[in-house]
Amino acid sequence: MKKELEDTQVALEASHKVIAGLTEISLSMSKKIEKMKAQHLITEALVDEKDSLLQTIQGLQKANNAPVPFDGDWEEEPEEEPEEEEIEDIPLGEGEIDDE
Repeated sequence: MKKELEDTQVALEASHKVIAGLTEISLSMSKKIEKMKAQHLITEALVDEKDSLLQTIQGLQKANNAPVPFDGDWEEEPEEEPEEEEIEDIPLGEGEIDDE
């Protein structure tokens, strides 16, 4: 019976350590989630502010009959092809074979 009691005590201590560890992990994750929520709120506020600023800019452009700087259609400029280097005729020396 004493052995059984000791085994139960060891199991309870191990369970306590596991519960304490899980509690610590849970608290840490809760803090991270709160930080993520705060960042999400900041991001939403910035997006709203950006939209408001864009509307203000567009309104000012219309009021001043200014051209729209960006209409959403992006046109890439064609890439310039590099100029080909001309191959110089190298005179054949003695003993060289001309395959041409």
